[in-house]
Order: sequence, then structure tokens, then C-alpha cells
Amino acid sequence: MKRTVTGLKMALVFIFISLLLGMSDALPQDLSGKMLVFPQETKTDHVTLITSRQNLRVTTVCLRYFTDLSRECPLFTVATHSQENDFIIYKNARDEMEFYVRGDYAAFKGLDNQLNKWHSVCGTWDAASGLVQLWVNGKHSSIKFVTNSIINEPMSIVLGQEQDSFGGGFSSSQSFVGMIRDVHMWDKILSPCEIRYYSNELSFPPGNILSWNSIEFQLTGRVLIKDVADQC
Repeated sequence: MKRTVTGLKMALVFIFISLLLGMSDALPQDLSGKMLVFPQETKTDHVTLITSRQNLRVTTVCLRYFTDLSRECPLFTVATHSQENDFIIYKNARDEMEFYVRGDYAAFKGLDNQLNKWHSVCGTWDAASGLVQLWVNGKHSSIKFVTNSIINEPMSIVLGQEQDSFGGGFSSSQSFVGMIRDVHMWDKILSPCEIRYYSNELSFPPGNILSWNSIEFQLTGRVLIKDVADQC
């Protein structure tokens, strides 16, 4: 009997430790000075960004990316159970940037899309007006109408893959290969000055939906966390 009890205690301790290890990626981490590396074309490797937010009617999303892909690839994707293309910033194969909200989208031409170079990208959307705008390296696009419909359900936020279903439906031909860092998301439209401060890596208010300084995430597959300083 004593051996059985001891064995049970050891098993419970092992399960508890395993649960803690399994949850470690989901604890908030400060990724300042870090970048996510997506080193291969795949239909599995991705990063899930975790938020408790379940509604969105106005937002700004900013990130920095580096890639040598000339084909289409996603930079930031949000899917819900009712809409797979709920909020997406996407680089297409025609040297354009696409901005999806609630399944509708606008395409933007003439923005800096040079390969093998770090780019700062910010996208803004306000459901009240239905207007979207992109900023690349501190320079703004034209303003276009997309939709007045709001997001009002749980969101799956994924980096590295384009979601064709909630948290899945990935395709290697639409995967991201390269590096991503400094991801922030706000429930407001940042001012032009704040966006330029972000683009120039100066002081700016961290995101209150997602903040790279304290972000919950889960890595799936071969995605690495590296120091940005390694690229200097």
C-alpha cells in the first residue's frame, strides 16, 4: 500500500510539472529585442498570439518584418468562427499590400516592398467610418473604405500562416518565411506622430490588446526566438 501511495504521489507530481511546462509558452513574456524566425516554407509552423479580447470596432496593428519572398504571404492574420478573413495584413505577388476586414479588402500599390530589408507596417481600421489605411516605414497609403461591420466574437490571431479556418486551414504556398518582431495591437487609431515614432523605433505607447513587451503566445513547429542584435 505504501508503495502504491508513493507511486501515485510521484505520478501526480509528474503530471503537475508537465502541465506547467506545457503552459510555459502561454505565460506573458517580454520579447523586447527579440524576433520570431520562420525559417522554412511549411503548412504547420506558426505562432498563436493570445488575447482575451472578443470584440473589435477600431484598431491599429503594427509590426516589423523581413523576408525574401516574392510570392504572396501573410504578415498578420485574425480569424473568427464566422469569418476566416476577419482582419488580415497581406503581401501579395503583385507587389501590393492587401488589407482584409470581415472578408472585404482593399489593395494598396506603391508602398515600399523591397526584399531582404526590415519594414515597419501599421494598419488602422475604424468600423464607424469603415475606413482602412496602411503605413509602411512611416509613409502612409491612401485611405480606402472596407466595411462598417464589427468583430464581436473570439479571435484566433496567427503569425506565419494564413488561416482558412479558425486557427487552421494552413497552406505552405501561403506561409511566411522570414522574421517578425515588435507586434503591437491597440483598440484605437494611433496618431500619425505615434505611428512615425513606432516606425523610427522611438518611444511609443505599447499595444493594449497585444504588446511585444508582455505577450502571451504559443509556438508550433520550427519557429525560433532570436535576438535582433544577432542581425546587426
